[in-house]
Amino acid sequence: MKEETLTEEIKAELLQSLKTRFENNNHRHENVNWEDVEKKLLASPDKIRSLKEMESSGGEPDVVKTEDDSYIFMDCAAESPKGRRSLCYDQEALESRKKHKPESSVIATVEKMGVELLTEDDYRYLQTLDTFDKKTSSWIETPEDIRALGGALFCDYRYGTVFTYHNGAESYYAARGFRGKLNI
Repeated sequence: MKEETLTEEIKAELLQSLKTRFENNNHRHENVNWEDVEKKLLASPDKIRSLKEMESSGGEPDVVKTEDDSYIFMDCAAESPKGRRSLCYDQEALESRKKHKPESSVIATVEKMGVELLTEDDYRYLQTLDTFDKKTSSWIETPEDIRALGGALFCDYRYGTVFTYHNGAESYYAARGFRGKLNI
């Protein structure tokens, strides 16, 4: 992902997009005031850059809950973000591929974006707000013991149910990306 310089104009456009999405999806964040969210955002330029990365890669970030004195944004695109698909799970998986290596890995992209990968609990919570990944799937944070054996986890939504699956961490698919989370 190309790191973009965040001019005042770019920040203003991003904040307007986030505000519009926020107002159009009140069911995701009842009793949260946009002005309070915006105030926190403006005090955290690094978080604005991360939200810009989420937005420009197709994530459609929105506030989905509050914890203590912070707001949690998650990717709310209907399908796994297009700009974050076809990635294997982590650097070790990327290096293990002999042929047809993907451009990068989920973990490297998450770190570059400055976000967190959703856990299984996060993913299941997100599905209580809307329906996501009816045609795609999303990598999720994988426990160390599974990863040590070469596996990685992903989720999707089929038949009215959230499913959690496993795959080799080196695998990648055009219909599998990942969703991020940002605490502000």
